[in-house]
Amino acid sequence: MNETVVSTAANVTNVNFLNTIIDFFEKGGVFMGIILLVWGIGIAICLERYSKLKKMDINGAGFMNEIQRHILSNDLQGAIRICSGSQAVLPRVLKSGLKRSNSSSEQMQNAIDATSLEVIPKVEARLNYLSLIANVSTLFGLLGTIQGLITSFAAVAAADPSQKAEMLASGIAKAMNTTFLGLLSAITIMILHSFLVSKAESIINGIDEYSVKLMDLLGTKSSK
Repeated sequence: MNETVVSTAANVTNVNFLNTIIDFFEKGGVFMGIILLVWGIGIAICLERYSKLKKMDINGAGFMNEIQRHILSNDLQGAIRICSGSQAVLPRVLKSGLKRSNSSSEQMQNAIDATSLEVIPKVEARLNYLSLIANVSTLFGLLGTIQGLITSFAAVAAADPSQKAEMLASGIAKAMNTTFLGLLSAITIMILHSFLVSKAESIINGIDEYSVKLMDLLGTKSSK
């Protein structure tokens, strides 16, 4: 009996919450759907970028220790095999340098730079769209606010007295709901954008750091 009562109460709560959400969007007007669409596009880009950056990232310090161990053991082919076994971008860059280890330092650096220029745009791809999406969400929220205020002023100025309160409430609801959703969308995308940019910068800094360390290690090795 108690389980039935609890289940019924939970169902009623879920229905009430769903009705509240539906009512929120209906009162917000046409811009609510547009903001939701823009928000969805932003979230989709964030998920795609996170998935790609996760594959591109690697523990640089641990990976470099393995490379160093093989180089000091005169096993350059072993170091190249380790790089070939990873999907991350750092091993790909280091592999290009290892393949030119018997060439001059300038040729080795050129190979590393060429590979870096190839992979870095892939690390940063589509991240600039997220800041644009955050701004667009805010602006659509502002448009909805203006639309709601126009409705409210029209109610005060020209509406029938019996409809004035209803139109005024409708205009205020449009203004507040679109502002809320626009800001919520923008804040969410901005936070995710900052996180993804930080992760991308960490990957790029790792490429710079460990490329220099590889050059130094190979140069020291060849001079002995």
